[in-house]
Amino acid sequence: MSGIQISELLPRVSKQMDKLAIIRSLHTEEADHTPAIHYAATGHRPNAAMRFPSLGSIIAKEMGMRNNVPSHVFELELEREPQVIGQFNSAFIGAEYDPMVLRDLSDKPELSLPKSITAERMADRRAMLKVVDEIYRQKVETAEHASMDTFTEQAMKMVLTPSVKDAFDLSMEPDKTKEAYGKNRIGQSMLLARRLVERGSRFVTAAGYKPGEGDTHSDNDKALREKLAPPFDQGFSALLEDLKQRGLLESTVVIVMGEFGRTLKNHTHGRDHWPQCWSLVMGGGGIRGGQVIGASDAQGMYVADRMVTLGDVYATIFKAFGIDWEKTYMSPIGRPVKIANSIDDKSGEPVPELV
Repeated sequence: MSGIQISELLPRVSKQMDKLAIIRSLHTEEADHTPAIHYAATGHRPNAAMRFPSLGSIIAKEMGMRNNVPSHVFELELEREPQVIGQFNSAFIGAEYDPMVLRDLSDKPELSLPKSITAERMADRRAMLKVVDEIYRQKVETAEHASMDTFTEQAMKMVLTPSVKDAFDLSMEPDKTKEAYGKNRIGQSMLLARRLVERGSRFVTAAGYKPGEGDTHSDNDKALREKLAPPFDQGFSALLEDLKQRGLLESTVVIVMGEFGRTLKNHTHGRDHWPQCWSLVMGGGGIRGGQVIGASDAQGMYVADRMVTLGDVYATIFKAFGIDWEKTYMSPIGRPVKIANSIDDKSGEPVPELV
């Protein structure tokens, strides 16, 4: 795209910039990984007194389930810390909006009934279980039962819908498509995301890197050139092309971001944490690509023009989905929680050039 400069490490993505917009002046407020991930996932700084719903959970709630496919899916490496997974949960808006977590792309979820059990036989078993549960719940009544019932109902819908099982099955993709995305976890994670969105998922997080792999405090240039950038460049550009060819890009918002930016340099040829000014890219879903929003100073350290907050990013995404970005949810303790929360407890505003 004329006038937009992209690193030579991303030659394929550079050809897709007509579909993407860059925000160069994002400003956030957390500089350590775990609180920054919470902030990026929810738009709220961590608070010991309460939990906040994640962006994916909000979209799952507002948009509803389609075709019995899980509305909110999170793909991540097996060893990712449990506390990080928790940052993407639904908090108080309902356990049914928690993400379905996939820890291993090669291990498809078991979504088939045993051959010896028919749907009718399963219904009989559930009727018997209901009788036993009612007796038990007369003695022990807790809030967890409501969540358990929701999970059970969702699981049954998935198991009894054959197309849901197919959504998770990468073996159904032709080798040519797998090779286009890249036969590595990053590329295949994005391919699975496309399959899930195509079949009804509302929000999918594709996270193909290993924990800490992108935390380049040393040897940043070498890590990017040899390991990090090439599979992303291939997989992400393939995802954009695939969505476009299938007629899905106009209805699918795509966003690439971390939890903060990085410093210009450090003494070990690396990059350290830096939330004061950083960048993300987004496109699809009606987002107008081929443009840059905001600017940093000459050193890339601070916002020089047009500060954008996470609340503004959320509001932009919500507007693209047709969701009222000024909406608040009432927490169990009676505290209103903004779904597009910005700095200083203000509501975010959609970036007008984008939507």
